[in-house]
Amino acid sequence: MNDLVLFLIALGFCGAALAQNTTLQFDPAQTHIEWALDTALHTVHGTFTLKRGMIHFDPVSGKADGEVVVDTASGESGNRLRDHRMHREILETRRYPEIVFVPARVEGKINLNGTSHVQVHGELTIHGDSHAFVLPIEARAEQGQLTATTSFGIRYMDWGIKNPGKFFLTVGDTVHLTINAAGRLSN
Repeated sequence: MNDLVLFLIALGFCGAALAQNTTLQFDPAQTHIEWALDTALHTVHGTFTLKRGMIHFDPVSGKADGEVVVDTASGESGNRLRDHRMHREILETRRYPEIVFVPARVEGKINLNGTSHVQVHGELTIHGDSHAFVLPIEARAEQGQLTATTSFGIRYMDWGIKNPGKFFLTVGDTVHLTINAAGRLSN
């Protein structure tokens, strides 16, 4: 009977060790953020730069915290005049220098060695306005490294961002983003 009790206690400690939080530290140099906005004439493409990103999550419970921060001043479309207007009038980058996603929980199983399809629930703050947001993520982990991809749309006016259209140039109401991220996993 004592052996059974010791075995169950040992099993409990092993389970607690396996349920330890895992940290994902993103590498800004290996993370690429692309955006696209449809207009009446063509689709405008651009990029943003990841400033920093770290997420702590429990692979068993799905609980998560941390933050992923994008530098709004890094936004560019390849057209200097358009970018100047984007920063001054649309994104107001001096007033709102960051886009921040704060994760709260991960829905789905995170495979720490292989492929995972999960949804990360959290709060997205853009232009000083925060909303609940869900990121669909496809990730691949191998030897302590993780690559992740997500694609989603943001109705920018929901965040109080001015429509960038002018005169006769109509602009779609959704910015489409694709993020390819890479980082290091640790316990």
